[in-house]
Amino acid sequence: MIYLNLFLAFLQIGAFSFGGGYAAMPLIQAQVIERYGWLTVSDFTDLVTIAEMTPGPIAVNAATFVGNQVAGVPGALAATLGCILPSCIFVTTLAWIYTKYRNLSILQNVLKLLRPAVVAMIFTAGLAILIPAFFAEGSIHVSNGNLQIRPVLYFAAAMAALRVWKAEPIKVMVSCGIAELIVQAVIRLLTL
Repeated sequence: MIYLNLFLAFLQIGAFSFGGGYAAMPLIQAQVIERYGWLTVSDFTDLVTIAEMTPGPIAVNAATFVGNQVAGVPGALAATLGCILPSCIFVTTLAWIYTKYRNLSILQNVLKLLRPAVVAMIFTAGLAILIPAFFAEGSIHVSNGNLQIRPVLYFAAAMAALRVWKAEPIKVMVSCGIAELIVQAVIRLLTL
């Protein structure tokens, strides 16, 4: 039954996550945290980080990770298959339709109007990841020890590197990881 649940949960995610991996994050969160309770909010933040760092589409990486966490390799296969099946069907069908009807203005208008919805989904996913990263208790309120300064600084540095200096995302991620390793080493040395 767990394999079927994984397959169906990620089939829904794969079927309705228009706009790519980041747009899928709210859907993944709804399934794996809220509906099934397979992951905690903290685990979900780790999932997003791991899915981003590994090669391949984020939603597929997330499906494989969750499936493996919940039911091992067979669970990973079930979740991954559920995630990619709708895309295979949709892309094949849409490629045929687009090739045949690409000059119709109604099709162009539909594509233009889908963009704001996709941006809203990506923004929502970003907030779902950002809030637990910045606030220890997972909710936005500034109390003693709730706001975590280092993640805020890493975020600001990463945003500046990506937007201002047009740095490569992988280099930014590696740099933040190295910076945190250095901070952790310094903290350990100071506490000895």
